[in-house]
Amino acid sequence: MEHTPPPFFRRGPAPLVRLAFFASLSVALLVLDARFKYADTLRTAMALAAYPLQQVASAPGQMISRISGFFAAQASLQRENTELRAKLVASSQDALRYEATVGELAQLRRLIGAQDRLEFKSTPVEVLYSGRDPFSRKLLIDKGTSDGILAGQAVIDDAGVVGQVTRVHQKLAEVTLLTDKDQAIPVQVVRNGLRAVAFGSGSPGSLELRFMAANAEIQNGDKLVTSGIDGTYPPGLPVATVIRIERDAVAAFARIFCQPAGGDEKNRYLLALSTEGKLPAYPVDTTPAPPKAKGKTKRRKEPPNAG
Repeated sequence: MEHTPPPFFRRGPAPLVRLAFFASLSVALLVLDARFKYADTLRTAMALAAYPLQQVASAPGQMISRISGFFAAQASLQRENTELRAKLVASSQDALRYEATVGELAQLRRLIGAQDRLEFKSTPVEVLYSGRDPFSRKLLIDKGTSDGILAGQAVIDDAGVVGQVTRVHQKLAEVTLLTDKDQAIPVQVVRNGLRAVAFGSGSPGSLELRFMAANAEIQNGDKLVTSGIDGTYPPGLPVATVIRIERDAVAAFARIFCQPAGGDEKNRYLLALSTEGKLPAYPVDTTPAPPKAKGKTKRRKEPPNAG
């Protein structure tokens, strides 16, 4: 009596043997493919054959993404269009006020017989790169002494003062930004004419008004412009806006933080202002110096003569 199973149910090698065989075959194929690139052709053919299937499978997701992106772009464009229209209206009003103010100022100057002593020329410059010192706020521009750039010139953008030319070379110049910790600029509050000095904080987008009394008439939102009393910055250029005031009853001075009007990090093209006119020279002190006080000389007593 035969106990062996019929050929239909005959089993092959043991599962462990088959696992070892196919694992060895896989390792061999991996090694051969890594060394001799035998499977590149097969891989390329399979990728080419699967490409249409991938495109069909990803088509619904791409279509949904494009539709949502289209509507998002439309909403963003409408919002930006509304904001630009509002800014245009505000700029038009500011332009009209500026023209009216310039006319009134010219009339007042004619009435008092004053003359415009300063005339400004602007030289367009391009920012090449920022300074290498991480602890300072400086830029290098593509114009130098050969282009008429001088140390001390104010550098502005379309929104306000950016900094000041502090070092000039033949074809390059260094601009120190207002936010540099060693930079200071005389300013004036537009609302009430209060004068102050704005100092850089060393970090981008921050200025500080120092040595201001705790009861100084200044408030959040006040606009600061150059006062022009230093003879370096032309008067009336936008500098910053007051954003935070810290007053302490114990401290004698308030801490006033401002946001610069000019974009010190987002503009590639700037203007360097040059002052052609000169302010009157400082008067010479002609007061005669007081006479020096003559010191009293003590007479030395002579010893008495020995008799």
